[in-house]
Amino acid sequence: MSPSDTPTSDSEKTTQDFRKPSVLIVDDESRIRHVCTKMLSQEGYDVAEAENAHVGLEKVAQRHFDIILLDLLMPGMSGLEALGRIRAQHPDTVVIVITGYATLDHAVEAMKKGAFDFVSKPFSPQDLRLVVTKAIEHIRTLQDIAHEKSRMRTMINHLAGGVMATDTRKQVALANHAFMNLIGYSGPNPIGRSVDELVTEHKILNMIDQALAMAPDQFAEITAELLVPARAGEPERILGARCVPFRDRLERNLGTITVLHDITALKRMDQMKSEFVSMVSHEIRGPLNSVLMQQKVVLDGLAGSITDKQREILTRASEKIKALVSLSSELLDLSKMESGLINLDKEKLQLAPLMADQALFHLPKAQAKKISLELAPLPDLPSVLANRMNMEEVLSNLITNAIHYTPENGRIILSAAGEGAYVCFKVSDTGFGIAPEDLERIFERFYRVKNEKTRYVIGTGLGLPIVKNIVEAHNGRIEVKSEVGQGTVFTVCIPVA
Repeated sequence: MSPSDTPTSDSEKTTQDFRKPSVLIVDDESRIRHVCTKMLSQEGYDVAEAENAHVGLEKVAQRHFDIILLDLLMPGMSGLEALGRIRAQHPDTVVIVITGYATLDHAVEAMKKGAFDFVSKPFSPQDLRLVVTKAIEHIRTLQDIAHEKSRMRTMINHLAGGVMATDTRKQVALANHAFMNLIGYSGPNPIGRSVDELVTEHKILNMIDQALAMAPDQFAEITAELLVPARAGEPERILGARCVPFRDRLERNLGTITVLHDITALKRMDQMKSEFVSMVSHEIRGPLNSVLMQQKVVLDGLAGSITDKQREILTRASEKIKALVSLSSELLDLSKMESGLINLDKEKLQLAPLMADQALFHLPKAQAKKISLELAPLPDLPSVLANRMNMEEVLSNLITNAIHYTPENGRIILSAAGEGAYVCFKVSDTGFGIAPEDLERIFERFYRVKNEKTRYVIGTGLGLPIVKNIVEAHNGRIEVKSEVGQGTVFTVCIPVA
């Protein structure tokens, strides 16, 4: 196969448009040089010749060659000696040694000294074509790796958040400028240094120790908040820190990844929201609870007998007041989630037991409405990296919604399956369904579907926005499909740990 026949990426094609792969043939036999030059030139290579090792080294000093075909046995300087000098000057050059059957031991020695491959005399054009094509593929693989590392380095260095990687000996393998700025480091290049020379914050050092000590069958994201004291010309800052172990395909620890974010502004905003919500809770929730207690006194008949009509009116009023109390609580939850400051301590979770627990917990409520609540048989599911309480809240919200919006004798089914890099669970019902014009708005705050069938369902319109915020905080997604009169299916997908 010629280089032009090998599949290439767009970037490789662009590179090849400007430069052909270059080959230097170093051999004291003119016939070998002539045959190799003719064949490789026809294949589209840029070929040069050298009749001995000294001339070859002179050419190598003048320019870079992608591939060198080097004869091991030549008068004067041997190919083995030349190989060492070539590797010293151009470590990226691929050297293929040419050897006779009597010198196979020399070929093995050359491979130990860095030769890529060898071809034995006499060799056919096909033999030469195969070994050179393999060398070109090797070069392209190395280039791809180098390009990928360069892209990754550029991307990490331009992230607003700080990123640091350490190896198992707690030596710094990578640290971008944002990380060094956030921790106030201004010393020499930290790469290769012990992490405690770069980081003085004990919380970060402890997080790294915990991540390195984590057992192979465990995987959890360690989180913390750090208070950075005011420095000269800079105010006090609050940092959000996350640390995870970095592992190979055999689950062996290779090191850790630590990420820092400046959350000072978000913290201040959260404090303002909390103060406002606290004020609302104090000024509104207290009186509302007082009204509820007084209504209960009347409903219980402690203030005298009441008629059935009065009981109906008071009961309905109590339900509305309870909804307002619930609204103030959910507003607090939502404000914390939207600020991104909820400390999501994530761990490896199996969703199947959580789904079984939630199905059992909500079963009495479903049975009270004569609704069938079923948990479908679940396959073996991979673990997800998630917060247990958050996942319980998502399931509880979706199941409660399904019960509220499904009429008597309806059916609710919980199911789950692995879908590539996600574990997806579904809550399906045979309820009222959602009209197309409402589907686009159901995740908006306070939005509720209102029609003849749903107007008696009491709710705040914050349950689904809370669910959506939780799912997105876990880098997951939520989807909904519905048909009026047929039912609704909510699907939540959480990334596999």
